[in-house]
Amino acid sequence: MVLVRLTKIYTKGGDRGETSLGDGSRVAKHDLRVAAYGTVDEANAVIGIARLHTDVTVDALLARIQNDLFDLGADLCTPEGRERGAGALRVVAEQVDWLEAQIDKINENLAPLESFILPAGSPAAAHLHHARTVARRAERMVTALAADETVNAQAIAYLNRLSDLLFVLSRACNDDGAADVLWVPGANR
Repeated sequence: MVLVRLTKIYTKGGDRGETSLGDGSRVAKHDLRVAAYGTVDEANAVIGIARLHTDVTVDALLARIQNDLFDLGADLCTPEGRERGAGALRVVAEQVDWLEAQIDKINENLAPLESFILPAGSPAAAHLHHARTVARRAERMVTALAADETVNAQAIAYLNRLSDLLFVLSRACNDDGAADVLWVPGANR
């Protein structure tokens, strides 16, 4: 296992509003690619907060996802198709398959959906819903990036499955769906 060693936290390289991508190229800090992997980082941080409210089994699952999200960030920060990006860390189909297997396993125990679910319930569920919405925003940013540049298709699939997993996991943290807070259309008219 190769770890990244960080010996200096600040470099002053971004003081003029630019940052370096994984291939060494420089872009504006507001570049869509930077916004996309920055939003993946935000989803990761919200998952970290959710972990404070989960049991050991869910915590372990979320820990694995957090590591995968760093893989995803590395993937997104290194543009495809450039020589200096050759050999870059990329999200792979097995990571997406693992998410699908977890979704299927968790979903087996959930109460059937009777309505749309409000992002509420237990603290863990509420934070997981928050993470889900940030993951969806990251997915929108990555698909917007993919409209203009080549993006690993597995990166997009990973974000799509991740938001689904966070949804079923939030339901699991709401007593397997029994404590979900349901939307009642027009209830306050």
